[in-house]
Amino acid sequence: MSELTFTRDEMMTVAAARSLRNGMSCFVGVGKPSLAANLARRLHAPDLRLIYESGPIGAKPTRIPLSIGDGELAATADLVVSVPEMFNYWLQSGRIDVGFLGAAEIDRFGNINTTVVGDYDHPKTRLPGAGGAPEIAANVGEVVVIVKHSKRALVDRVGFITSFGNGRGPGDRAELGLRGAGPTCLITDLGILRPNPDTVEFELSEIHPGVEVDEVLANTGWPLQVSASLSTTVAPTESDLVALRALESVR
Repeated sequence: MSELTFTRDEMMTVAAARSLRNGMSCFVGVGKPSLAANLARRLHAPDLRLIYESGPIGAKPTRIPLSIGDGELAATADLVVSVPEMFNYWLQSGRIDVGFLGAAEIDRFGNINTTVVGDYDHPKTRLPGAGGAPEIAANVGEVVVIVKHSKRALVDRVGFITSFGNGRGPGDRAELGLRGAGPTCLITDLGILRPNPDTVEFELSEIHPGVEVDEVLANTGWPLQVSASLSTTVAPTESDLVALRALESVR
């Protein structure tokens, strides 16, 4: 049998899908998080409950939704609630297991910026904004982030904290009274980073097949530590790739 060929983007998406367990309730962001969450439901987590901030709970879209307002989400959901109920009753009360988010910038402590690059009043770039991400990051059981690996995205310190991770180190979440574990996993196209249990700073815990550690270090905006138990991510299987490519082909 010939060796499977896959892109780094496909490796990232499959790894992200694997981070979600069957039976979880997952608050899904748009873009790559939505692709990975829907892939997980098709591969190994048929009872994964997909929740979108527009109100659908238990959405089962037949294609990747174009946005949180895509009618496919409401049409396939177990129920649809109002946005105030979604946030006040479901999210802020701690009823959702995991938040699956993207980021324009994320720093070593898992703080996310999707607001602005540069000075707030005179920015270099005005980003899409917060949406529901700050409430998701503050209230779900844990946060998983998916982003392409570059010094522009993985920065030493975000210029603007849109969604709070671990602030500037241990104890900052607890001091603010935030529930949940905060960011537990950062999945990129080069590897997987997880917070050190003592410092809560992201460190490299898995490296994707075909990637060298030096490449990861060179593309990270802080002096990234490498876990003593560094492992290689399991490559996508043929069934993983078939399901992913089929999902991406339906628009």
